[in-house]
Amino acid sequence: MPPSEDPLVLNGIDGVTGQYLVPPVDLPAAAEVAEPGGNAPYFDAWKKWLELIPQGVKFALPFDVDPQDPIQAGWGVVFHTQASDELRKGLEPLIAHRRGLVEADRMHVLTYQPGETAHQFLARHGVGVGDVEPTRVPFYLLLVGGPEDIPYDVQHSLSLSYAVGRLSFDTPAEYTRYAESVVTYETGATIPNHRQVNWWAPKHLGDRSTHLSADDLVTALARGAAADLPPQPTKTIAAKLRYASRDAIEDDATKEWLLSALHGRDTRPAVLFTASHGLGFPANDARQLSDQGALLSQDWTGFGAMAPAHYVAASDIQDDARLHGLVAFFFACFGVGTPAHDEFPINPARQGEALARSAFVAALPRRLLSHPAGGALAVIGHVERAWGFSIKPLHLTQSTLHPFRNTLAKIMSGMPVGYALRDFRDRFSDVNNILLTHLDANTSNGKLAPRDLIHRWIERNDARNYVVLGDPAVRIRHTELQAIP
Repeated sequence: MPPSEDPLVLNGIDGVTGQYLVPPVDLPAAAEVAEPGGNAPYFDAWKKWLELIPQGVKFALPFDVDPQDPIQAGWGVVFHTQASDELRKGLEPLIAHRRGLVEADRMHVLTYQPGETAHQFLARHGVGVGDVEPTRVPFYLLLVGGPEDIPYDVQHSLSLSYAVGRLSFDTPAEYTRYAESVVTYETGATIPNHRQVNWWAPKHLGDRSTHLSADDLVTALARGAAADLPPQPTKTIAAKLRYASRDAIEDDATKEWLLSALHGRDTRPAVLFTASHGLGFPANDARQLSDQGALLSQDWTGFGAMAPAHYVAASDIQDDARLHGLVAFFFACFGVGTPAHDEFPINPARQGEALARSAFVAALPRRLLSHPAGGALAVIGHVERAWGFSIKPLHLTQSTLHPFRNTLAKIMSGMPVGYALRDFRDRFSDVNNILLTHLDANTSNGKLAPRDLIHRWIERNDARNYVVLGDPAVRIRHTELQAIP
């Protein structure tokens, strides 16, 4: 069967049944949903949804401001207007630390009003669409609270022009732990991490999703060439930035291997990149808040089976874990969070089914960031499902890894984590513009065939949903990382 006729395989494994969260969808049927014959009301609703993102929006700092320097570009924290005093106080160590570094007129504590869009939030602070004026709204923005307080849509839209991160914990004490952990990392005399990047990628029999992510993504990044080609170690990110590289791909990508890396039983990596299925649970399942987005390991025995021994969840991270100073990137469904409703509804009514009682941030990254022995600096990952289109878009015959490669290279070279994610933001904006051109009734140019349309729609949502958990201004102090013995 030619690739264009392959069914759509939606990533993610059901934590209850051990099957795909959504069965593969026949492509012609999906294409009909993307562009139905006739004037369907839900198609008009989709067009309005797309048009919420203005065409061509990218960040535009003043010409004399370095976007990689939070001192110039500014740093701000955004609290929900009803955030408690205890929560605000919990984050005060980090706020005070940033206040001592950032120029006074570019350091702001801002509030988010319930129901605001990103553009309404910016307009209330005197900033126009696409403009970044650090003295009004700083370039580096830390959103405080879960998506029920500041919605994911607001974070996604702000991220087109700003370097945005989020913290969401259950208690003020967890905010304090994260804040103090960052301050200690940035002011301490020694750095606990080694100059090492770790890679982890299970590959399951008969599963196209993990074959793609293991062979074309992680193997290519870690060994300099896809799995079907000879390794080229001198061309890897690690070699170019003088990092040691340690990988666990396919059979080596066990739960024990990943937990060993996270608990520092060997060396302590500065960067961890994983690509795997993330678990999903029904909205009424008691395990959803604790285990949704957990990372499915090579220990999984295959479709139809599921047990805690098959995946890495927040409960597996013990108090003796050694995470301080880590930046982790999880390529996995629901790896950092879950929206309230399905954002990829492949059904004739285009109605997104409820994924959760309310949107939430995943437990595993929250545990890593707020660890009592010193937490991770940041966790990058996906809200909703992660798709193979990030690796191999429909219109290309080969993989395109530029956003992954560039993001990781920037992080490993010591750039702020929020800035490092720009390539994914640009891809989101570019694909969104392709869709808007297709929907523009005033031009006959740029029209997409139905199958192209459904892929572009998924590709656009997929690129949008990469987010940073943690302070977007954090960076690896790479010049002081310990060398590998």
